[in-house]
Amino acid sequence: MLATAPSPLRPMTIEPESQPTPAVTRKSNWSKARVNFWLDLFLAFVFVGVATVSAILRFVFPLPTTASGWTLWNYDYNEYSRLHFWLMCILGAGVVLHVMLHWSWICGMLTRGNSTSTLRTDNGTQTLLGVIVLAIALHAIGLTVLAGLLMVSKP
Repeated sequence: MLATAPSPLRPMTIEPESQPTPAVTRKSNWSKARVNFWLDLFLAFVFVGVATVSAILRFVFPLPTTASGWTLWNYDYNEYSRLHFWLMCILGAGVVLHVMLHWSWICGMLTRGNSTSTLRTDNGTQTLLGVIVLAIALHAIGLTVLAGLLMVSKP
């Protein structure tokens, strides 16, 4: 900033330094709608994969205790079971991302969806609620697995 000395006729003024012209920025092709479309398409493909592997495990292979030695396309029951698990993990992560991208809308529907509700939430409150819901869900999963580990019966 440049300051000019005051004169009896003019008060002191501060002149802004010359600002460089902003660089031309390219607009991104990734709009929110496009991100949602590709995420939804990806989730649809993963869901089809989960459904296919589930059907193979349920209807093609015999019960897991008698499936030893059985193969389909050079993969046995255990390999299909592992594939099923990892596809479910990918699907779960995608659903969590999907909910995160729509969290403002979800909170809006919960608070403003009811015409008699006057409750309004800001972005900070919505984020805090999202973290709390995610923490509760992860704890529920963890506690269920822990209970299973402690209560499983050995032959």
